[in-house]
Amino acid sequence: MTRRILPRRSQRRFVALAVQCRTQSGLRDDGEISDISTEGCCLRMRGLYFRVGSRLIIRPKGLEGMPGVVRWVSGDLAGVEFDRPIYGPVLDHLARAHAVPQQA
Repeated sequence: MTRRILPRRSQRRFVALAVQCRTQSGLRDDGEISDISTEGCCLRMRGLYFRVGSRLIIRPKGLEGMPGVVRWVSGDLAGVEFDRPIYGPVLDHLARAHAVPQQA
């Protein structure tokens, strides 16, 4: 069976954004978002490992928590789809404040 890759709904913005994550069971850990869009992000965790389908809350410093679900996992990286899209101006602010050069 071939896995079909769907096109992204919105552009990824490359960032280095420190966050705290909390799982549905209450476990907490620090991590970093490496790319973000209005619909989701790529998250690298230091100690927690997730399964596809896990629910969690991602909290960047100074912002409200963003609940979501893990859609894919590869090593210490996880793709998270937010329950609600991030408001465009908030995403723009995060992308400017935590920008990194675009990866090749």
